[in-house]
Amino acid sequence: MKKASLALLACAAGLPIFAMADPAAMLEKLRADLTAARTGSEAIVAAADDEGRDLTPEELKDVEAFADKIKGLQRQIDARSALVPQGSGRRTSAEPANKDGIIIPAQARTNDGRMGFRSFGEFAQSVRNHARQRYDDDGVKRLMAAQTTLGNEGTGADGGFAVPPDFRQSIWVKVMDQENLLTRCDQLETASNSMTYPKDETTPWDTTNGIQVNWEGEGQAPTVTKPQLQMATIRLAKLMALVPISDELLDDAPGLESWLRAKAPAKMQAKINTAIISGTGVGQPLGILNAKSLITISAETSQATATIYFANIQKMWARLYAPCRRNAVWLINQDVEPQLNAMAFDPKATSKVPAYMPPGGLSESPYGLLMSRPVVPVEACSTIGTAGDIILADLTQYMALKKAGQDIRTDVSMHLYFDQALMAFRFIFRVNGQPYWGDSMSPQNGSNTRSWAVALATRP
Repeated sequence: MKKASLALLACAAGLPIFAMADPAAMLEKLRADLTAARTGSEAIVAAADDEGRDLTPEELKDVEAFADKIKGLQRQIDARSALVPQGSGRRTSAEPANKDGIIIPAQARTNDGRMGFRSFGEFAQSVRNHARQRYDDDGVKRLMAAQTTLGNEGTGADGGFAVPPDFRQSIWVKVMDQENLLTRCDQLETASNSMTYPKDETTPWDTTNGIQVNWEGEGQAPTVTKPQLQMATIRLAKLMALVPISDELLDDAPGLESWLRAKAPAKMQAKINTAIISGTGVGQPLGILNAKSLITISAETSQATATIYFANIQKMWARLYAPCRRNAVWLINQDVEPQLNAMAFDPKATSKVPAYMPPGGLSESPYGLLMSRPVVPVEACSTIGTAGDIILADLTQYMALKKAGQDIRTDVSMHLYFDQALMAFRFIFRVNGQPYWGDSMSPQNGSNTRSWAVALATRP
């Protein structure tokens, strides 16, 4: 018969109950086992993430085994917590009490995405308090009550909790703001670490490569042709921000929330924009300016430095592949705007006629349209007068790949900067991108190539 059953029978018979194992010591051992299980699971996942790959079948089996063990240990801890002495004496109730001895009803576990926290700052402050073992804090109690609702919860080696899903999604929404070029690209998802796809870069008027269509006479055998496909592969890259926060700032929860939600997403947005414009393609997206398919328009004869002529605009528009015009945008450095506002149809004419002017004159707000397409100022564009200060592109022809089912991953730790009294917040987003076009396109008639993206060369 089990010890618990013997104890109950002895109590009912009025017999003395002999000393049993210390509940507090047993609870401490269970918590240590729980920490070890979480650390083992997190180490497997972290190793796969560092190598930029998915978990192997063996690793998945180990992680699932750890998950089962964690659930079992957590149930044991929950059941035994009522036996641990609280305060000055033993209480029969498992519910905690405040400093005046008044019992506080235990908070039920919740699946609420915010875990009961009013703000991200309040959540971060509770994470810090938990790492310092301040288990009487109300926020820490909510963290403990919500552990089973999250995948990376508890008191692991890093001392952190996974950010609640609602806060995580809120940060990602700001990264995906309308000014981010990623929203204008063709976004795809992959369940693995890469995507391989076939592509056909032959044009309908190509008479040499790929499927051919011919006029055939009656009774004449048709010419046999076959597709000409190429294979392209793109692998996910990792974009990461590490944000240390001082204990003083953590004490001001609203201040922390406003700073984190503005600063970290702004940094990630800037990196994404810069990569789409000028990325090298090595460990990051391949940018427009480094794409082989980009067409660069030369400056006009005797064109002054840091100027934009209407002739530049006309030539850029003429080299953009016509079907791409319906989705094209002008990406400019903001310093280009004065040049557009002063741009004349003929810059050498005595009486200049403006080419980019709202109907009501300067007293009206400009439409922000040039050749009927939006003009979008982007900080990632080059300084005025250099290649990349103005780009005409159809970004639906640019593939942006991200991990399926994942937006932004957020981790919190107090140990990285422990000696400086800082809490570290880490944001990771796996994404990559490149143009669909491998090269520019030769027209059916004429010699001027066409493309999905056109830029103006540096003016001398």
